[in-house]
Amino acid sequence: MSRPVGRVLTLLELLQSGGTRTVAELADRLGVDGRTVRRYVDQLIDLDVPVESVRGRYGGYRLAPGTALPPLMFSDDEALAVLLGLVAGRRAGLTPDGTAGETAAAKIRRVLPVRIARRLDVVLDSLAFTDEPGAFPAPDAEVLLALADAVRHRRAVALRYTDRKGQRGDRTLHPYGIVAHAGRWYVTGKDPEIDEYRTFRLDRITSARPLAGGSYEVPDGFDAADRVLTGFATAAYRYEVTLRIQGTVEQVRARLPASVARLEECAPGDDEGDRGGEGDEGDEGEGRGGRESWLRAELRAQSLDWLPPVLASLDRPFVIEGPEELRGLVAEFAERLASFARSA
Repeated sequence: MSRPVGRVLTLLELLQSGGTRTVAELADRLGVDGRTVRRYVDQLIDLDVPVESVRGRYGGYRLAPGTALPPLMFSDDEALAVLLGLVAGRRAGLTPDGTAGETAAAKIRRVLPVRIARRLDVVLDSLAFTDEPGAFPAPDAEVLLALADAVRHRRAVALRYTDRKGQRGDRTLHPYGIVAHAGRWYVTGKDPEIDEYRTFRLDRITSARPLAGGSYEVPDGFDAADRVLTGFATAAYRYEVTLRIQGTVEQVRARLPASVARLEECAPGDDEGDRGGEGDEGDEGEGRGGRESWLRAELRAQSLDWLPPVLASLDRPFVIEGPEELRGLVAEFAERLASFARSA
């Protein structure tokens, strides 16, 4: 593609983005002078692209409202970005419909010039993924769109939902936000009937119907992603574990992320006062990641076997407040490590 033709297409893309563009702005973006911009505009008009001239101090050029624009045209980088996004989204479970992602990618590849298509094939053939496509069930596209509309316009929705035990039921929700996490989609908000926060997996929702009535308010500072992660950390499991760990928030979070444990700054115990300074009264550890202090970690687990090696990898002083069974497992793990060292 010759440089003048490429600049004309770039001019069209700039005008397609909406609004009025001044001659000076277009000349700067295209790297040409004002006279050349006017010549490029004339070429677009000759191709029946309805470019309008706007007079006045803030005048320039724009496309006529309601214009049926020519087909999309992608540069090499744009085509690569779109295709990689579709492939990665399908692999990560972030596209509501795997078939739609595949057909969209196929349509884009079908209209690409051979040279670009071959280069993209080389990239895609060189990629390796650590998980299989479709590892998680994808949400229904209509459900996702209905919930997104409800979040934006603060409308209550009636959900038809299947829980982890396979039991179906109806729920009413004031949706506050939609979260994509670890290959799954979630909607979180408040159930107005019981006045409690609830989080639902989108792939378990079979229908989402907006309800008539007034809107609702989202609490100030509400963080949908934080609510979902906190829900994981506080879900009902077999064991409730409480630890006191000396270190910074960053050190602890490296092994116990927010989806696993809740953290708060705490005072050292009677036997720990000489090992670390007490934090300012009332301060929370989450906001003081750069200073070392004693932190209380609370988490729930179905099994305790994974915790001893995690605590060892922290390489920080810690105290197990409960359960008692975890103390025994940590002692056994420490003895195994010591025996391995002695045998070496």
